[in-house]
Amino acid sequence: MSEKLLVPSIEMRLGSLLELNRRKNESGALEDKERPTITISREFGCEAYPVTQCLKEIMEKKSGEPWTIMDKALLEEVAKHHQLSEEIVRRLGEKKSRLLDEVLATFSPRWKSEKDHFRLLCKHVFSLAEKGNTIIVGRGSAIVTQQLKNCYHFRMYASQEFKVASIARRLNITKSEAGNIVEKNQKQRNAFIHDYFNVDPCELRFYHMVFNNNKNTPERIAQIIAEYVTTG
Repeated sequence: MSEKLLVPSIEMRLGSLLELNRRKNESGALEDKERPTITISREFGCEAYPVTQCLKEIMEKKSGEPWTIMDKALLEEVAKHHQLSEEIVRRLGEKKSRLLDEVLATFSPRWKSEKDHFRLLCKHVFSLAEKGNTIIVGRGSAIVTQQLKNCYHFRMYASQEFKVASIARRLNITKSEAGNIVEKNQKQRNAFIHDYFNVDPCELRFYHMVFNNNKNTPERIAQIIAEYVTTG
C-alpha cells in the first residue's frame, strides 16, 4: 500500500493554489495589511492533514478570505513548474531576500550540496509565509520562518502506539508494517532537519504551542490554534 495515500490529491490542491494566487494578484486590497501564517511541525503518524483542513475552514470563516495549505508534496510539485514557481516568489521583497540569506547562512554546510533546489524551496516557504493566509506543514518551515513576525508555529506529537495505530488504519495495513513505516519516516524527517538546519525539531523554543495528538482531536487542535492566532 503506497504511503502516498496519506497525502491529499496534488492536482486538486495545486489548482486551489493557482486560484488563490490569481485572486491575490487581482486584489490589491490583500496586500494592504499583514496577515498571519501558521506552520505545523509533527511527528510522523500524527494526524496533521485533518488538523490543517479543519484549520483552513475555521480561518477562512474568521477572516472572510481564502487560505491555502502547503506541504512537502505540494512544494515539490510547485518547484517542478517554472512559471508557477516564479509567480509565487515574484513578490519576495529585497528585505526578505536578505533575511533569507541570513537564515540560510546559519544552516549546516550540508545544504550547499543541493543549493539551488533547497534555496528554491526556502524561497517558496518565505514568500508564502510573507503573504500570509497560509498553513505550511513541515519542511522545516517553523525554523525557516522564525524571524517573520506574522508567523505562528505549532507542533504535534504522540505516543508510538497512537502513531502506529493511525498509520495502520489509514493505510489498511498491519501494525507491524505500520511500525516500520513510522520508524523509517521519522528517521528521515529527523535527518532532514538535522542535516539542513542543524537543529533538533523537538526543541520547544521554536513553537508557540505543542499538542499531544493522543489527548486532542484534530478538530480541537485546529480550534485552539485558530483562537490563539486570531486573538494573540
